[in-house]
Amino acid sequence: MSDIAILLEHISKSYRLTHQPYSSLKGILLSMFRYRRRIEVHQALSDVNLVIRRGETVGLIGINGSGKSTLLAIIAWVIRPTAGRVQVNGRVAPLLQLGVGFHPDLTGVENVYFNGIILGLTRQQITERLPSIVRFAELEEFIDTPVRAYSSGMVLRLGFAVAVHTDPEIILMDEVLAVGDEAFQHKCLRKIQEFQREGRTILLVSHDMNQVRQVATRTVWLHQGRVMADGDTDEVVAQYLEFTAEMEKQTF
Repeated sequence: MSDIAILLEHISKSYRLTHQPYSSLKGILLSMFRYRRRIEVHQALSDVNLVIRRGETVGLIGINGSGKSTLLAIIAWVIRPTAGRVQVNGRVAPLLQLGVGFHPDLTGVENVYFNGIILGLTRQQITERLPSIVRFAELEEFIDTPVRAYSSGMVLRLGFAVAVHTDPEIILMDEVLAVGDEAFQHKCLRKIQEFQREGRTILLVSHDMNQVRQVATRTVWLHQGRVMADGDTDEVVAQYLEFTAEMEKQTF
């Protein structure tokens, strides 16, 4: 069996952005006859090559708009690349936008079953894991309540709990260690450390450099859709912080 968990070869992703000369409905209708719409191509990722091996915990850092979330979404098959090849070997838990798939009119329990099936579990597996999911999310008193009555923190906690109970081999995390209050964040971190001891593969997006240093043994720095650095976490984070400090100087 290959020891490669994720292979990205020459990955690029572009979006076509259409600009209208008017924002009002009347202006837009007039512009259909008087003006041509301006189409701009936004390059979110450009020729990204990465090999992530089984058992690695890799941090993914960069300023907003650098392509981090786009890259995770491509690995999770949420979106397709414009060019390049993606190979993912193993069951994936995409902790990207936690709770996005929850239906507000369904109860917490019903949403656990709904999302668990989407993430590849059988109904029997969900039933067996349900007590642990509810306990982890700390929602015992609210699990039979419709999700529309949940706070945003409760929704995020339930989304995290479902995802980490799918027995994933590869975990994709987009700022999810900021879920809930400080006590729950520590619980999430302990779960990630448990996954590390079990040899699971983790790809973590975070703006918290202390968090990245604590969790990742290797870090990839993206800027404007390109890989700027890939290597030892302390070294890459130091390069990134030096770069952002220089950017801040130039804005004043």
